[in-house]
Amino acid sequence: MRALISVSDKTAVVEFAKSLESSGYEIISTGGTYKLLKEEGVKAVEISEVTKFPEMFDGRVKTLNPYIHGGILHRRDNTAHVQTAKERGIRGIDLVCVNLYPFKETISKTDDFDEIIENIDIGGPAMIRSAAKNFSDVIIVTDILDYDIVIEKLKNGGNTIEFRRNLMIKAYEHTAAYDAMIANYMNARFNGGFGSKQFIVGAKAFDTKYGENPHQKGALYEFDYFFTTNFKTLKGEASFNNMTDINAAVKIAAAFGEAAAVCIVKHANPCGFALKETLLESYTHALKCDPVSAYGGVVAVNGTLDEVLAGKINEIFVEVIIAASVTPEALKVFENKKRIKIFSQESKYLVLNGDLYDFKHIDGGFVYQQSDSVSEKELSDAKQQSKRAASKEEFEDLKIACKIAALTKSNCVVYVKDGVMAAIGMGMTSRVDAAKSALLKAKDMGLDITGAALASEAFFPFRDSIDAAANAGVKAIIEPGGSIRDDEVIKAADEYGIALYFTGVRHFLH
Repeated sequence: MRALISVSDKTAVVEFAKSLESSGYEIISTGGTYKLLKEEGVKAVEISEVTKFPEMFDGRVKTLNPYIHGGILHRRDNTAHVQTAKERGIRGIDLVCVNLYPFKETISKTDDFDEIIENIDIGGPAMIRSAAKNFSDVIIVTDILDYDIVIEKLKNGGNTIEFRRNLMIKAYEHTAAYDAMIANYMNARFNGGFGSKQFIVGAKAFDTKYGENPHQKGALYEFDYFFTTNFKTLKGEASFNNMTDINAAVKIAAAFGEAAAVCIVKHANPCGFALKETLLESYTHALKCDPVSAYGGVVAVNGTLDEVLAGKINEIFVEVIIAASVTPEALKVFENKKRIKIFSQESKYLVLNGDLYDFKHIDGGFVYQQSDSVSEKELSDAKQQSKRAASKEEFEDLKIACKIAALTKSNCVVYVKDGVMAAIGMGMTSRVDAAKSALLKAKDMGLDITGAALASEAFFPFRDSIDAAANAGVKAIIEPGGSIRDDEVIKAADEYGIALYFTGVRHFLH
């Protein structure tokens, strides 16, 4: 039996090779892998001894050879294949262990295109694909984490067709993801990120309890191992809907950096938000916006969930808590609550992956775009349109309202007062209806909007929204501007003494 080992990431490869040797495999290897194995006492055979050719063109050609691919690809159950291999002096290769040139690491550290090109693997994917195609006879290993299980299976009679088939699937996933990464990079570099093909590749992090409904199967797939690194389950099991709600809540809470922000979400829409001196204060004020909707909702804590805050949250039923970190004492508060789910990011503050692109499935395909966000520059450069300027406190509320509005389903309006979201209307077909809905909800909750700041994610098409805001006691408004009736809106703001700012940037979220 022979094993071909050619790896870029050499973690644990010496131990793997020695275990294969002890299982009766002759080791063939290439370049740096061969050198390392020889230094560590493995009786490896250099690839050129098999191919009868030296490595050429700075290593670009070393495994692209019939003695390699013939050894991998010929079918052992096919008499003609076996006879041809014998006639040509081709010996079987029964195990292939390959991981690929570090393309991702290269593009993350350099913009030198020549260096990037040289880190596109050719021989590696070819060997992986050959071995995967002939999985009925050949074991293909592409994941370092599979080394131990491969050895265990070899030693204990577990080298079954089912085992090799599972490794085959992983191998094709590996090469497909690698090629997709290269294609996406080239399109980003030369086609502005929008080439004729777009590849979205995620690694499975975990199965969700089910999909949006119990009859649907679901799973979470991640980019760059984000959730593997930044998502720890402390209590319960995440569902598909939990993850979409968590995403909505975390995006809003994390938008405020290191500030003590708390966001409460129900069905992916914010129903409470506050930014006060402490997380306990923030949660207490956030809950006042809509405690009815907060029941069974998701709470995102931009900091540490401690025992005191946990006790406060535990006064009502919430389904999910996601916090930057959770103390053992806080977790103990919920130990008798079977339905609550608690997750943490094991960090000081909530973090986002910072995905550059966003996409949404539609029947027959998906729409793809650059990710949206509200930059600090957008807020600081907002242009005053009214005669009256906002006070420092009003402008801070405008900034909070603007960020929430940008991350909330359109049409939406957000009212913020003293760092607390006092009312919100979202997902409406009319911006006027969104404003009315928000004000009615605030009235039902007994909340005073007087002196509040108002944000809209898109322009107000008519002055009627300004009239309604003035009647509610709003003192400052921020919106993108851009309506053909902006002059009427500005005039209305001046009539009421409202400070009005245009950002020039629309933030629809559909």
